[in-house]
Amino acid sequence: MREVTDATFDAEVLAASGPVVVDFWAPWCGPCRAIAPVLETLASETEGVEFVKLDIDANPATASRFDVLSIPTVILFNNGAPAETIVGARPAAAFRRSFAPYL
Repeated sequence: MREVTDATFDAEVLAASGPVVVDFWAPWCGPCRAIAPVLETLASETEGVEFVKLDIDANPATASRFDVLSIPTVILFNNGAPAETIVGARPAAAFRRSFAPYL
């Protein structure tokens, strides 16, 4: 999964031609590190959906803009708007279930 920043978020996520899953995380967050392999696996198994991550410490403007108050928060953006949000560490099945209409 590649990193996006406050500077690149609009172009890489909101203007994307397909769905984009954004992992809002921080290096010090244990649950964020726990779900990283789950999201990496989903990214490798899923075609047509981009998976990216945004470090909220380094990019606070985007996290604030989308009301990310707790991490990990994973938001699926579709057509430039948030379509599904999952807060907290969850198993792969929970992500698949929430994102199913877009995967």
